[in-house]
Amino acid sequence: METAFPSKTMRIALVVYSWLMAMLLPVVILYIYRRARKDKRYSDHLGERFGNYPASAKNAVWIHAVSLGEMRAAAPLIRALIDKGEIIVTTHFTPAGRAAAQTMFADEYKYGKLFPVYVPLEFNWAYKRFFKAFSPKYGLVMEIEIWPRMIASAHRYKIPLLLCNGHYPLRSFQRDQRYLKLRGHLATGFTGLLIKSTSDAERFKAAGAPNVIVTGELRFDQNIPEHLTAAAANLLLSQEQALRGRTIITIASAVEGEDDKYIEAIQRIRKIFADRQDAPPLFVYVPRAPERFDQMGTLLQQENLAVQKRSKILDSTLDDHSDTDLSDVDVLLGDSLGEMYFYLALADLVIVGGSFISSGAHNVIEPLALKKTVLVGPFIWTIAHTAETAIEAKALIKVETIAELSKTVAAITAQAEQANQHAEAFYNDHKGAVARTLVAIDEIIR
Repeated sequence: METAFPSKTMRIALVVYSWLMAMLLPVVILYIYRRARKDKRYSDHLGERFGNYPASAKNAVWIHAVSLGEMRAAAPLIRALIDKGEIIVTTHFTPAGRAAAQTMFADEYKYGKLFPVYVPLEFNWAYKRFFKAFSPKYGLVMEIEIWPRMIASAHRYKIPLLLCNGHYPLRSFQRDQRYLKLRGHLATGFTGLLIKSTSDAERFKAAGAPNVIVTGELRFDQNIPEHLTAAAANLLLSQEQALRGRTIITIASAVEGEDDKYIEAIQRIRKIFADRQDAPPLFVYVPRAPERFDQMGTLLQQENLAVQKRSKILDSTLDDHSDTDLSDVDVLLGDSLGEMYFYLALADLVIVGGSFISSGAHNVIEPLALKKTVLVGPFIWTIAHTAETAIEAKALIKVETIAELSKTVAAITAQAEQANQHAEAFYNDHKGAVARTLVAIDEIIR
């Protein structure tokens, strides 16, 4: 028997939440403007955050992808929906996510088939305006974003809302079970949940969610942007002499709090290579947040490492028009957004960021898609199902410490080809989530 939404507990929580959001509105606006000091795009289109949209569409499919990562995950599904003739409106909180939607679907944006906008702030009146502008036939909320007012307003105005590519980490489930279980109460407000894995689905079912269907991970169906991989191949070719015999190691999506660990790993690995008289590796260091680009350049230089920025040696199209020789460069700093596949395609080995602090690892699927040897640290709870199955398939290597990471990187350099074959097989075995998701949407909505 399904639980009615909202439950009494949820109604009380929503009242408290609404009052809290009203009191915090000045703080939220201040946060946006403070972020705008570093990234001006945060203060652009401010009216959209209050439900004021200059454009509108009728019967759009609404896809909520908070930031760049969720937008990348949603991209193959959006492409399939557009191919079916749907009009799409995407909502985002970060400028990176909004810009990615516009860039990934430039033609659709130009011709009015896709509308990227900022998500309304968590007020019923703001969502009412959003629904009036786009009258969505249904909404898809990507991954782990469970916003109370969004769910309650969609339910109130009879907009079917589905969690898509959903994930419920074990740590979050255990924490929820110990306290008010509000996530479970909120989950009952979804019309259905399309979930990455069986273990995630079982947690949602235990929380009381209705219509839970396992559809798989959408990222396995993503298109690899050929212009980025081609640009990487061109750079490797132009720097062939400078990079001859050197292993290229990309540290992808490094987050604040683990930089000192990766700097230690860089120095350890360089020493191991030097002791065995191998050519020094080239590290490609890609911070996750753009506001950290300059800071990381300074930190790396303070460690007596020769640093070159991507923005200094390549133009906006990733063409190499400089006279830079990478033979004396220790670290190439990835100071750009939306070019992760370029940095991954350069690599022989990839270390995925977030995995050496408790907040947890980021996406490992993109480097696996490029058949790269991928390493992670001990904190993989955020990607548990994908990581554990990849480790079992020998497509992913998990280490516990920076010392172990350094020794493992040095040891597997000569065996990278075999590890790459495991990555390719694992990636191919997990495709098909888009097709399963489309079937599940039809099943639940109809």
